[in-house]
Amino acid sequence: IFRVLPSEVDRVGVFLAGCATEEDGAALLKLARAVWPKAKIVAGSDRESGMAACLRDRDGIAVNAGTGSSVTGRRGHRVEKAGGWGHILGDAGGAYFVSIRALRSVLREYDLRRGERQFAANILHALGLNNFDELVRWAQTADKTEIASLAPVVFEAARKSDEAAWQIVAAGVSALVDFTTAVALRLHLDAPEVRLMGGLFEHQKFYGVAFATALEEKIPAAKVGPSESSPEVSAAWLAADGKLQMPVVEKSMALPAVIATTEEANPKSANLDRLGAREIVELFVAEEKSVEEALRQSVDELARAIELAANAIASGGRMFYVGAGTSGRLGVLDAAEIPPTFGASADLFQGIIAGGPPALRRSIEGAEDDARAGILAMDERGVRQEDVVIGISASGRAAFVTEALRRAREIGAQTILLTSSASQIPVEAAVSAAKSSAAGTRSTSSGPAAAASTTGFDLVINLKTGPEIVTGSTRLKAGTATKVALNIISTGAMVRLGRVRGNLMIDLQPTNKKLRERAIGLVAQLAGCDRESALSRLARVDWNLRAALQEK
Repeated sequence: IFRVLPSEVDRVGVFLAGCATEEDGAALLKLARAVWPKAKIVAGSDRESGMAACLRDRDGIAVNAGTGSSVTGRRGHRVEKAGGWGHILGDAGGAYFVSIRALRSVLREYDLRRGERQFAANILHALGLNNFDELVRWAQTADKTEIASLAPVVFEAARKSDEAAWQIVAAGVSALVDFTTAVALRLHLDAPEVRLMGGLFEHQKFYGVAFATALEEKIPAAKVGPSESSPEVSAAWLAADGKLQMPVVEKSMALPAVIATTEEANPKSANLDRLGAREIVELFVAEEKSVEEALRQSVDELARAIELAANAIASGGRMFYVGAGTSGRLGVLDAAEIPPTFGASADLFQGIIAGGPPALRRSIEGAEDDARAGILAMDERGVRQEDVVIGISASGRAAFVTEALRRAREIGAQTILLTSSASQIPVEAAVSAAKSSAAGTRSTSSGPAAAASTTGFDLVINLKTGPEIVTGSTRLKAGTATKVALNIISTGAMVRLGRVRGNLMIDLQPTNKKLRERAIGLVAQLAGCDRESALSRLARVDWNLRAALQEK
């Protein structure tokens, strides 16, 4: 994480959860100094940056409710703490606390009464699971952040007057109020300034209201309000010895100079809201012709992508799909289908989606704009120079994707941009990628990849599907074209690598009844034997298709 941050800095503030002792702080400082040897560095616990975010250097109490929770108070030089013992022993009132109680409540209700509460259905829906057995298996492998991500479901149920959900929320409020009261008593603060921070208070406004109302009963003179800044800003403030001057910046949404093709209005669907069911279908079918045309215009580029992928895999490399939203889901889907279809290892084709696994089931707001996450994904997933990274972005602008490609280029991997608006690639991404190319060991190819010379990517595949029927909804034509293009690239690479004989999958994994039947038929056809003999062959080699075909 440190290495992807700017290297030329004068001061650095590093405040992390779990940094509780002097030894922890010393270890953190050592790590930071290896990256910033000339900078002045201060390090410590996230409680310290939290206090600065809430109160700067004033006396008072900071109440943090994010994934975990903690309460920290200060009066003069004296500091008192409550909570924050981690998700196993403490963290009452945080998102993990709320979520794990909800899971236990749902299962207990099922065990006692076989109840069919909507609350349980909502949890299964949020996780993309079908039953409680799957829920239990998921919970056994999920980390604390994944479990904590269920908190919005609990709060939504509480808003809709689900009694069990409301009791869980109330228990969280009660725990935080008790901690705050205890800290205030130990510090002899009769009218403390109490500031709230963390994702639960930020995104679940009524949680803060409920906390303030409950605290008033215990400490009537307490003054409750939100934190003054983010912990990140406060870490910088602490690094600057409290002298950081924060400029006032007007927030505005800067509009791009040119509207991406995928964002243009489609004149053929201007009256969409007035069409009947059959007319809607006819319009969709007619518009799908542009998908075929876009693919036809990209034949050379798709062929080049197949060769890049096949050559990389043959040389020990792997394929990475990187995308956000629909684009990311399509990449993950294609990667997931390679092992059972072609018997390839699961790490050969890998999908990376902005926002992580939760983004497969629901929209993660802002994930596609997280450029730093795209960079980190390349580093954390271990992208190497032998690999090929395909960035998928219908608009060509998703920062998560373009920055992931830039980082992959720096590493030395080959990069492909799959888009429906190649002319709209952000200038920043094009310039930085071009610089990386100039400094690297590889020049841009001619021929089909010539269009990539202006972007620094090895190849740009521009699927010109045009404006969508529903303006900007790239899950429609752009999504269809993307799915077909990924099918072509991955299947083509596997074919070039000898994973089929004729048009038959000789390395498929017969993991279910349908595939076992297919395997029997395939062996019978290629070996020229009856189905019973084919079954015997497969049984002798533990259903390894290639081995069964090699039997004499």
